[in-house]
Amino acid sequence: MRPFLLTLVVALAAATSALAQPDVRPFEPFFAATPRSDVVLRAHPGGKALATLGTHTEYGSPLTVGIAESRGNWVGVISTALPNGVLGWVPRKELRLRKVAWSIEISLSSRTIFVRRNGEIVRHMPVGVGAASSPTPVGRYVVTDHIDPASYGTSAYGCCILALSGHQPHPPAGWNPNRDWRLAIHGGATGAMSAGCVHADEATLRYLMRMTPLGTPVTVEA
Repeated sequence: MRPFLLTLVVALAAATSALAQPDVRPFEPFFAATPRSDVVLRAHPGGKALATLGTHTEYGSPLTVGIAESRGNWVGVISTALPNGVLGWVPRKELRLRKVAWSIEISLSSRTIFVRRNGEIVRHMPVGVGAASSPTPVGRYVVTDHIDPASYGTSAYGCCILALSGHQPHPPAGWNPNRDWRLAIHGGATGAMSAGCVHADEATLRYLMRMTPLGTPVTVEA
């Protein structure tokens, strides 16, 4: 299996990257969506094309985006195809929307993950976060895949991986800066020592896999 953070190469225009601004506004209420067919993400309603999405992720999961804003008949979505903080705009009719009751909040300062249902905290657990040289980026993301590492012949990431829509803009020294390093929640040590992913114990990971469906919003706060 490729190291997580994922080594998926994504070509993103410099002008698009310049738009990225971390946003950690609350997610309540929140909707996730799946494309009815291939859809084009645009810079604003009716604007220039930024990326095209299919109906499945590279891991075979139904492709799921998060609805962050709405303008008339258009919605701004959080997608792996765009830099952190950049929304892609899609006509609402091209997506199947559903409300998501669960949400995840990660506090980097306290190294704690909070799980909410309908806005109420139902569980909180300690986690590991990015090292000072490769910090976990703050922002708003969604869960894109539930991955069993054993299916790739590895146990290096614990029992489970929750792939996130976010990207690591500051990978550790020696990592290829031209690759797109995806964020995830997976097994590993606690403390501030990861390459940017969030580390959790097996009980926490299995709980998250059960309770947080694809499209669950994830807010990372300082």
